Amino acid sequence: MGATTSETQPPVIHRGLRALVRIWPWVRPYKRQMTGMIVAALLATLAPIALPILTRSVIDGPIADGDRGGLWLLGGIALLFGVSEAVLIFLRRYLLTRGALGVEADMRNDLYEHIQRLPTAFHDRWQSGQLLSRAWSDLGHVRRFLSFSFTFLIVNSVMFLVVVCFLIEVYWPLGLVVLVSAVPLVALLYRFEQRYAIVARRIQDTQGDLATEIEEATSGIRILKSFGRRRLAYDRYSANAEDLYQVQLKKVRIIAALWAAVECHPQIVLVILMLSGGIAVSQGVLTLGSLVAFITLFLMLQWPIASLGFLLADAQQAATAVVRVFEVFDTTPDIVDPSNPRQLPATTGGATLQLRNVGFRYADSDQFVLRHIDLEVRPGETIAIVGPTGCGKTTLTSLIPRLYDVSEGKICIDGIDIRDLPIPTLRREVAMAFEDPTLFSASVRENVAFGMPDATDEQVAEALDVAQARFVYDLPWGISTRVGEQGMSLSGGQRQRLALARAIIGRPRILILDDPLSALDVHTEALVEAALRRVLSTTTGIIVAHRPSTVMIADRVALLDDGGLVAVGTHSELMRDVPRYRDILSQDAQESNDLEVAP
Repeated sequence: MGATTSETQPPVIHRGLRALVRIWPWVRPYKRQMTGMIVAALLATLAPIALPILTRSVIDGPIADGDRGGLWLLGGIALLFGVSEAVLIFLRRYLLTRGALGVEADMRNDLYEHIQRLPTAFHDRWQSGQLLSRAWSDLGHVRRFLSFSFTFLIVNSVMFLVVVCFLIEVYWPLGLVVLVSAVPLVALLYRFEQRYAIVARRIQDTQGDLATEIEEATSGIRILKSFGRRRLAYDRYSANAEDLYQVQLKKVRIIAALWAAVECHPQIVLVILMLSGGIAVSQGVLTLGSLVAFITLFLMLQWPIASLGFLLADAQQAATAVVRVFEVFDTTPDIVDPSNPRQLPATTGGATLQLRNVGFRYADSDQFVLRHIDLEVRPGETIAIVGPTGCGKTTLTSLIPRLYDVSEGKICIDGIDIRDLPIPTLRREVAMAFEDPTLFSASVRENVAFGMPDATDEQVAEALDVAQARFVYDLPWGISTRVGEQGMSLSGGQRQRLALARAIIGRPRILILDDPLSALDVHTEALVEAALRRVLSTTTGIIVAHRPSTVMIADRVALLDDGGLVAVGTHSELMRDVPRYRDILSQDAQESNDLEVAP
């Protein structure tokens, strides 16, 4: 299972809106576009403020004096402001595409690149749905915040201060009333931010869990159907969906309560202003034009005040999204290139592989899976790793290309510790074919040449021949046929043969095969084994063998049991001298009767 909600809680220091400052390195390259966007939005919002001031002058001037010509001035200026506002809105939205969208794209690219650098152990712990939700929906929240909420939190705050200054200039007693009335609203918003932060985090975690359920059910649809477990899958999905629904309802209740309070606030203040302003006009301390201008200016604050609810909700959602994204960014890869890398000698053929007192345990466990492994494989030699299920065979082979790092001891290639080699070099020289192969939604050729993109057609054809995978030429578009997601349009044996071709096409110096023939029929297996012998004669081979027939490809056999090497020798020697070896082989397929044991 991957990371659960409890395992991915944000560090305390990054909770709240403070987390948003962490996106600054991605915003910096677009600061001119972002600044232009904010300035355009600010000018478009502030421009109408001049109209109430102008209205006061017209009411107390031309209208009071009966000068109708003054009305044309007001109409012309209003039209000018309207056209200017439209141009500024267009400019803001144009700059938005260059700013907020650019930040989102850059963060997503960097996040994907970082995920690729993280070790296999990280992906063992994390659900794919949680990673997908961070790379997609969470970064979408960040983009929406930058493009709208961030802009208008600044614009509306500036507008509030500017309008309050004008209100104080028009009639300072009522202006102070408006300013003081903001205090309880700020306290309410602070309380909202604290409550909403918890709910927003819960929603986004639950969305990740739900995405994982959907992804697993989709990729495992054949298993669900074959076992008739559609209802089980639906029940698991339904439980997560119901949890998400209930949390979202809680979010709606919080926002609804906030919006009700925020919408009610300006109405109450407006009543106070109307009553107080009317009394001031009747007493002659305030002109009618000033009261109209005052009320008009205050009404312009209704949008900034009313919008605070969803702007802060969106900001908090974005802050939670940033926390979740940085839970991935803050994970430091523990398998990295050395500071002083060494290079393997330029030779052809295989390499000497040495495992010296190798031990391994997973990071979250104190128990060693492997301990005191000493083994040497010479160039051109193939060794089979045999052992009972769960003894650590696959784990052992995963240490050689550094999918995991050894916990103790070291692994050397031609006398050089693999931790001193650049990772790209190591993985170019060490190729693996897994028992459960993964193919990509691409053409046959792209899958075979995955580790060698510049492979020629002749090299692809040769690898397909060795893997006995010429069936691909009978597919509708030959080697250009797309095999579908995870290669599920092919049989298990066909996928294994393509994975084998992918491993051998680059002629690696060390070839690791994790029971690559388990899904093949006896006839095809014999043909592949014959071809493999030719390939393995020019490289260093490690074969994890579960089938007795596969053991016969190897020059020597290493018996692994209970995390340690029990015996190493030829197949004949182990059959003769090691009862445990005979027991393990006899538990495998009935093909054990076909094995030829040397006298």
